[in-house]
Amino acid sequence: MSPSPSRLISAVAITQTRVAAPSIRRRWPLASATAPSHGLISPDGKANYELDGAGLLPDGNPDNAIGWLPGASAFYSHSINDRLKVGIAAYGNFGLALDFGNDWAGKNLAAKAALMALTFQPSIAYRINEHWSLGAGVTASYGFMKIERVAIGGGDRDEDDWAYGARLGVMYEPSPSTRFGLVWNSKTEYNFDVDGSVRGILPGVTHSLPISAEVPAPQHIMASAYHRLNDRWAVMGNLGWQDWSEFGNTTLEVNGGTTTSRMQVQDTWHVAFGAQYSYNATTRVNAGIAYDTSFYKHQNQTSFALPGGDTWRLGTGVQYTLSPQSELGLALEYAHAKGSSDPSRLVSGAYDKVEMLFMSVHYSQRF
Repeated sequence: MSPSPSRLISAVAITQTRVAAPSIRRRWPLASATAPSHGLISPDGKANYELDGAGLLPDGNPDNAIGWLPGASAFYSHSINDRLKVGIAAYGNFGLALDFGNDWAGKNLAAKAALMALTFQPSIAYRINEHWSLGAGVTASYGFMKIERVAIGGGDRDEDDWAYGARLGVMYEPSPSTRFGLVWNSKTEYNFDVDGSVRGILPGVTHSLPISAEVPAPQHIMASAYHRLNDRWAVMGNLGWQDWSEFGNTTLEVNGGTTTSRMQVQDTWHVAFGAQYSYNATTRVNAGIAYDTSFYKHQNQTSFALPGGDTWRLGTGVQYTLSPQSELGLALEYAHAKGSSDPSRLVSGAYDKVEMLFMSVHYSQRF
């Protein structure tokens, strides 16, 4: 029996599920035969930066830097015939806003910061035979960066840019219950004309945030597997790699003093395992766990403006079939990142940990 086109296409799409199934569509628009599909994402979190007293600025820790930030996505796919499908997607592939507040000691350096990207991706997928499928897409991403601060010679900075890339995927299905996918995403770079330097915080001192004209999103590869054990249970997993080391060292300097610290970056790895349980003919429950390594080589050589570390993720979700043509899904994910410290001369301190909670809802309709 030949597998259906939707099954073949969805297998290619399992590129970075973060275990919760609804986010599959965010990585590959032809993840199903549905047309259209819409989603809403609402992240919230906790990241408290504590000054350690070794810096030049007086005491005055910032507020929780991570707050509620909504997001949205939309996907459309269309079957040309039983072998060929085309689609288009609009989604936010990364983004985070930090609000340190206006009362902390480093408010003149950074009070608020945001970096976001919205991607538009047309794609095509073709089923070669009952075992193999190929997919390809091009991406056009709109990036936006903004920094708000109160400083002589500093002030607010904001800039936007477009970046372009490509994605290629292949899926192999040895049987109707088992499939493997491999997806490659090209490197993209945003060119922001933002000056990260700020003066006037302390006499004779110019501080530079880790901001450059080029903000990269590295190439990455994701391998995935799915296997249905029986009518009730299915298991899935991901293994991914991101080429952060290509970008070498990012320099963070404090002029007018003796300290120059370097943030060294490294390749990152992602591994995830999940399970899906079909409660009945209309309800499926997903759950799983994932682990991402840090892009910092040394957690004591980071920036307070870029918190990050080894991260554990726990996810769960439910998908409910409303009718033969429509489906509603809900998902929840908790992420816990390892602490990091910034040794800079001005704002020496650390994040003990970073926690984030993602809540999402999606709806799909078939015609």
